[in-house]
Order: sequence, then structure tokens, then C-alpha cells
Amino acid sequence: MKRVILVIAMITLSTTGVLAQTDEKTGTDKRSDLSLGIKGGVNLSNVYDSEGENFVADSKFGFVAGGFITIPIGKFFGIQPELLFSQKGFKSTGVFLGSTYEMTRTTDYIDVPLLVSFKPVESVSLLFGPQFSYLLKQKDDFKGGTISSTQEDEFSNDNIRKNTFCLTGGADFNMDHLVLGLRAGWDVKNNNGDGTSTTPRYKNMWYQATIGYRF
Repeated sequence: MKRVILVIAMITLSTTGVLAQTDEKTGTDKRSDLSLGIKGGVNLSNVYDSEGENFVADSKFGFVAGGFITIPIGKFFGIQPELLFSQKGFKSTGVFLGSTYEMTRTTDYIDVPLLVSFKPVESVSLLFGPQFSYLLKQKDDFKGGTISSTQEDEFSNDNIRKNTFCLTGGADFNMDHLVLGLRAGWDVKNNNGDGTSTTPRYKNMWYQATIGYRF
């Protein structure tokens, strides 16, 4: 996770200067404009054991899509709420009763990031903030020997206080109406809906790449 955040930071710093020169040449600056947008892309997700025990899982790809709104607070700062459908999960393998098995878990979430943006130049937005994730469905595909099974569970989210509290951050690269986004995120707490919270042992972590269109 730290290495990916470092890579995102290096890419951002290396491209900010180039894009800043482009902004100066075009003479346009839309950092103070309110705008709406849509985007889609992929998650590369996994889970980790917060208790640090011997749990090993492999990453898997998932789909992400949704919309966002940029709300300026002056020229350099703003707020960017988003509403996303986001697939996460992981793959795992092992041995059970002498047979090798493979299990793939896919989890469907509604993610609501509430991000603060810093815009050093028009073409780059640095974003960080909390995210609330609502689990919609969990699907487990199991294959082992001659056995193959699939189990699906759907979840009701009628209590808005029942969610997973996460942190996410990254950068958006703005090219006229196109927006390229790079993010990293991880789970922090489970909010139980009754005012209490717990720390999940197995936490989602994900890296996200998207392309969007800003109206």
C-alpha cells in the first residue's frame, strides 16, 4: 500500500510541472468552476489480516463506475463527493483433505467518497478523505478437486449508519473534459448502525484506475 501511494505521488509530481506549462500556454483555468462528471474503470483489490497472522490472498480485478461533483472553495481547494458502484474481493488457494482448492470472493459495494481536493494547477487535483462503503452482495466461487460451488448473499442497507468507514486518496489528471484518476484505499472501521464500531480483522485494500468525462 505504501509503495503504491509513493508511486502515485511520484507520478503526480512528475506530471504537475508538464501540465502546468500546458495550462500557461492555453491561458485557461477552470479550477473555480462547479462541474459534474461520470467515470468508470477497474479496482485491483485484496484483503489483509489486521492481526498479522499467516493469511495469504491474491489480488483480483473488479469493475468500478459512478459519478462525481467538484465543488470549488476558492481557486486551489475544493470538495469532491462521489457515488460509485465498486467491486472488490480476493482470490485464495490451499489444500483441503489432500486436494488443492481455489476460492474467489467478489464483493459488490456502493462507495461514497467525500474528498478534499487540492489543485496546485488546473490539470492536477490531489484528493484525500473518508469513504463510506455499503455492502450489497457477496459471491464466493469455490473449486476443488471434483467439487465446484457458488454461494451468493445479498444484504439490506436500510440503516445508513451501517457501513464500513474507509480512507482513500490519489490524484486526478484533468485534460479538458477527460479525467484520469489513480487512487488507493483501505478499510478502517465497521460502523454497526447502533452507534458502535468494530475493527474488522480482514480489511479490504484496493488500487483504482478510472477514466471519466467532466461536463
